[in-house]
Amino acid sequence: QVQLVESGGGLVQAGGSLRLSCAASGGTFSRYAMGWFRQAPGKEREFVAVIRWSGGSTSYADSVKGRFTISRDNAKNTVYLQMNSLKAEDTAVYYCNLRYLWRDYWGQGTQVTVSS
Repeated sequence: QVQLVESGGGLVQAGGSLRLSCAASGGTFSRYAMGWFRQAPGKEREFVAVIRWSGGSTSYADSVKGRFTISRDNAKNTVYLQMNSLKAEDTAVYYCNLRYLWRDYWGQGTQVTVSS
């Protein structure tokens, strides 16, 4: 059964960094797109970043360009989100996403809180 588990969230000061991890299990996903979304209180879930396969094609939301980097380690079935220069506006629950066999799988989310 496909499962995604996020980790690495927490409390960080503005300007600091965090690295989120998402471990996938239940299949081999190196040729499937994986990404990150986030949802802040009272707001819709929004796209953050995607990496399409091991070839390394990536895309980012305008709000995080230049600050966040998505990467993956296919040997570990894991995708990462390196977040630098964090702002209070980045506070949200971050969700890992896998598009596998034409359906979306989601993790339970990990909370990122950026304080001033």
